Amino acid sequence: MNEMKRDELAMEVVLTAGKLMIESGADMARVDDTMYRIAKNAGIKEPRIFETTTGIMMSAPKSKLTRIEPINERSINLEMVSRVNDLSRAFQRGELSLEEVDERLNRMKTTTPFFVFPWQLLAAAIVSSTLLVMYGGSFLDFFPAFFAGGIGYAVYWYINTRFKVKFVSEFLGALVIGLCASFFVRFHLGTSMGMITIGAVMPLVPGVPLTNAVRDVLAGHILSGISRGTEALISACAIGFGIAVVLRFF
Repeated sequence: MNEMKRDELAMEVVLTAGKLMIESGADMARVDDTMYRIAKNAGIKEPRIFETTTGIMMSAPKSKLTRIEPINERSINLEMVSRVNDLSRAFQRGELSLEEVDERLNRMKTTTPFFVFPWQLLAAAIVSSTLLVMYGGSFLDFFPAFFAGGIGYAVYWYINTRFKVKFVSEFLGALVIGLCASFFVRFHLGTSMGMITIGAVMPLVPGVPLTNAVRDVLAGHILSGISRGTEALISACAIGFGIAVVLRFF
């Protein structure tokens, strides 16, 4: 393989790795480290890489190559982040060839495990009820929070996956949670609407994006940090508005 072809393949591998990590919710410092590690060990001289939450730009001045890779979807899949990071380190140690890394990255797109909806729903329900107890709520509200959290997360998941309307899914999920909490308390199936609501909305709270926003800003990735922070803030506002509607009208 001549040098030009190898640099083209190396650039493709670097961009694929970066895209998978950003789409899976990795912080930019980790993405940057992984992409530069692959690029330098693939033989790209003086790589230039700029990544944000919506796209990656990369050039190899010595080879006169430039590529732009858009990021259209973002979720949370830390298993994917870990696997890509481990793959880059294996490549750095010389355990894998560039072609093998390319093959494994493409395979990861379809083979990396991701929890199916029933497991996500169960986890959301359990988190809702256990956090209610941790925050000082009554055990009498354990099952109301369990069901309210599960139903609210189901609505959030359905809107988010079927219609892909960002922020509306958080609003409707929180709205349903508030309605469920109000229903349980009104019919004496629960004791505190506030505690049920607090526990049930926790699975919707954008904790990872907010944490990554702070990490990005501290690492010098100001644009990505502000972008993620703004997205997390709007999500939090959507959740708050959903609950506020219930408190105001119900």
